[in-house]
Amino acid sequence: MKKQDAPIRIKRAYDPPDPSDGTRALVDRLWPRGLHRQKAALTCSQKDIASSPELRERFGHDQERYGEFARRYDAELAGNQNEVGRLEDLVKQGPRTLLYAAHDEAHNHALVLADYLRNHMERGHETRPL
Repeated sequence: MKKQDAPIRIKRAYDPPDPSDGTRALVDRLWPRGLHRQKAALTCSQKDIASSPELRERFGHDQERYGEFARRYDAELAGNQNEVGRLEDLVKQGPRTLLYAAHDEAHNHALVLADYLRNHMERGHETRPL
């Protein structure tokens, strides 16, 4: 596997680190409750790439609102190209694991973010202004 084809993984921040995680980035705006920094084994934290507080509150982890949340978060990401670019730069260096704290593994912002990154990188979009 070429470095630029390195996978983007997602994982709950509470799950134990694994050597296959590669670079571990917390992508939540808030620090996960009860998680000790040493146990998190973070490489970095990118809280500014998380959904806005307003969008997060509107979503409220309600599965019925997930589709709308995903569309709105995609729009926020499209307007946050500096942070998207930082994350893409790290993904291109090797395996990347996005860590999140939500309980719902099927409806959370890290899934939307990972899909956005994969699609964005496949299309070869320039992420940073010249």
